[in-house]
Amino acid sequence: MSDSNLLPHEKGFHVSWDQLHRDARALAWRLDGREWRAVVAVTRGGMVPAMIVARELDIRTIDTISVRSYRGVGTEAGQGELQLLKQPDSELMQDGDGILVVDDLVDSGRTLELIRDMYPKAHFATVYAKPKGKPIVQSYVTEVSQDTWIFFPWDMALQYVRPYRGED
Repeated sequence: MSDSNLLPHEKGFHVSWDQLHRDARALAWRLDGREWRAVVAVTRGGMVPAMIVARELDIRTIDTISVRSYRGVGTEAGQGELQLLKQPDSELMQDGDGILVVDDLVDSGRTLELIRDMYPKAHFATVYAKPKGKPIVQSYVTEVSQDTWIFFPWDMALQYVRPYRGED
């Protein structure tokens, strides 16, 4: 089956917990060398990478921002209207200077554009970046194609998989 015949969720990039941990540590290495006032995790996907980055860079002040945009999964996935659900502490954030905003993935960039409008001087970092969203982040580790669906470890369950050839 060619890539053009695959459904969006069938062209998948599966990320294990180990791979995510390695990639988030690689992101921290790229961000080292600057004194950050705080890390802000974009919930929910950015919470694990933000924790790893904060640990690696010895950043103790962590907050969250929550924006809802995705609706559905796989072929039913789409982006709905953006909705700000929770903002970080305004006294901490100010205009974003010295703040590291971390997410797991930048896709279209809509979520991070909303956050950038709120905190224009913040530094935006993601573990994975797709071409449409890449211009909105200053730091990322791995670029994936726009039509690739990323399966994060928190989205997966362990189960038996039949071999391609032969019997069970």
